[in-house]
Amino acid sequence: MIAAALLAVLVAMALVVVRALRGPTTFDRLLAANSIGNGAILVLALFGFLTGRPEFLDLGLTYALLNYVGIFAVLKFFRHGSLGAEAEADGT
Repeated sequence: MIAAALLAVLVAMALVVVRALRGPTTFDRLLAANSIGNGAILVLALFGFLTGRPEFLDLGLTYALLNYVGIFAVLKFFRHGSLGAEAEADGT
């Protein structure tokens, strides 16, 4: 049953990759990248449960935090055009 769930998540991730490649706007691609990150977390959790190794849940949580921070960094870049301090120095 867990193997079937893992296969279903992998199929869903394949569909999301197609959406990321064909997305008409940047935000569609960003949403697809976030969905790929969520799918990777599910794959890690399911694989850890399937093999009986709970260490994969820690990896999944770490990846979730990186995914969260990465999405906000990309959104800030799209809004302001820079992630560094030089943009703030130009404004003063």
